[in-house]
Amino acid sequence: MRNGRQVAIVGAYRTKFGELWDYGLRELAFEAIFGAIRDVNNLIERDIEAAFVGNSSASTFGGQESVGPLVVDSVGLVPLSVTKTGGTGASGAIALRSACMAIQSGHHNIVIVCGLEKMTDVTGPEEVNTALAHSIDQEWEARQGLTTTGAFALMARKHFDEFGTTKEHLASVAVKNHENGSKNPKAHFRNRINIEQALSAKIVADPLGIFDCSPISDGAASVVLSSAEKAKDLSDNPCWIIGSGQASDYLALHDRSSIVSLSATRFAGEQAFQDSGVSRDDINLVELHDNYTIGEIMAIEDLGFFPEGQGGYATLNGQTSLNSEISVNPSGGLKAGGNPLGASGVAQAVEAVIQLRGEAGSRQVDDAETALLHSVGGSGALAVCHILTRN
Repeated sequence: MRNGRQVAIVGAYRTKFGELWDYGLRELAFEAIFGAIRDVNNLIERDIEAAFVGNSSASTFGGQESVGPLVVDSVGLVPLSVTKTGGTGASGAIALRSACMAIQSGHHNIVIVCGLEKMTDVTGPEEVNTALAHSIDQEWEARQGLTTTGAFALMARKHFDEFGTTKEHLASVAVKNHENGSKNPKAHFRNRINIEQALSAKIVADPLGIFDCSPISDGAASVVLSSAEKAKDLSDNPCWIIGSGQASDYLALHDRSSIVSLSATRFAGEQAFQDSGVSRDDINLVELHDNYTIGEIMAIEDLGFFPEGQGGYATLNGQTSLNSEISVNPSGGLKAGGNPLGASGVAQAVEAVIQLRGEAGSRQVDDAETALLHSVGGSGALAVCHILTRN
């Protein structure tokens, strides 16, 4: 980063994502945090100076507030300073950014970030829709019957009208991400699908079908961050956070200047590129927020990898497949990898670390040097981006 001290990720771990009936929040936090600690050389718990926890909806899905203290007491880190961040799907990314700033400022040298969510303990789809609708404008949207899926369906329909994007373009996103997810042992879904299956799937909110929507998932992810001075003693191959950005937009769709683009993504991405000093040509892989397939298409346009209106065509043509023009969501993304809201942004960082270390196995991006992470809150009123490198 251009301002402040350098920040390294020296340890990373994520649990499997999915329907984890035998796990509660404590068990998820325990596995993720100790997994990240074990990934660090010579780190003991008392070296950790603070914790940052990303969680969106523990109180909604399970009635649990005070998630920050719960996380640190689950691993015996009391009385550690803990900060909990919420921002729906961007909760974990905000926690990562907050932790980064704490080290940049010089206030801390070693901190831990944990994102987690337990979303499957609900009675049915109505409860899920109600919980997820908390992320959109309550007065103007949710109370009028709009859901989060409905909001992205409106974006998709408008994108179709303006640019000629089609359901086949959406389906190609799902097919690609399921292919990548099939190679990720921690992914929620590891099944491959084809275009015909995606196109014939049951409609959820026209034009979005089941395969256009990310799943309801449980899971946790954690990373250990350190200052440059400490990194050399903690890791043989640290990854560096060299850029970060965060931006917002109007909450309700009708107040935005456009619904075929997320201006929060554009601003956050531009901040991250300016902060890092690298260009889009330097990026080898992108882990981005594909809670809906139209979200991935819009994101690769908003982040500047493809011209506006061309994201669907680029995906269908294979330009975002593994080891193509740019590898997008090699983990399987949220679509196949899973989408436990508070964990998703941290899991993106874990995937980037695995890729930059060259440890991703059959989903490895060739010669991975630099990665971009992108998370979205709600229907796009919030976006966070980070840029990581192994140099």
